[in-house]
Amino acid sequence: MFSLNVPIPGDVARLASDLAREWPSASPRPRGEHSMVAKRLATDDHPASVVEARAREVLADQPAVAVRITGVDWFAEPTSGTAPVVYLAVESPGLHDLHRTLCDAFHTVPRLEGEEYTPHVTVARGGDRASGRRLLDRDIEPIEWVVDELAFYDAAHAVESGRVSLG
Repeated sequence: MFSLNVPIPGDVARLASDLAREWPSASPRPRGEHSMVAKRLATDDHPASVVEARAREVLADQPAVAVRITGVDWFAEPTSGTAPVVYLAVESPGLHDLHRTLCDAFHTVPRLEGEEYTPHVTVARGGDRASGRRLLDRDIEPIEWVVDELAFYDAAHAVESGRVSLG
């Protein structure tokens, strides 16, 4: 599976790492691996290079988008993996528009994408609920940035395989 990910600025990654340290029973994201999925791209029927070329075509005229971290939230019962998942909540109408554009061009993953899409940066998952719930009460300073590129991520090999510019 490939995905198009939003590169995460250092201050967002630091915030996520700092919060994860406050939830020691959970499994944090490894340092430097914080990300935000814009769209998953299945490569089952086509080579990755074909999927990447199609994504570049779809994104050719897409503008850069403003993104804002607004707080801490969680998925009490995530679609997959261990529960709960504590994350940094993201506000971005432009990212939702971009996601819809990509959903029109590529298969939509049920229960994760389309109307179900929740852009977020995972802090940690799978720890005790009481400690995770306490993180939800944390007040954080909003962090804003402009996303002017997306990264192709190859999950099978856990590597970034290229980038595509927006705007």
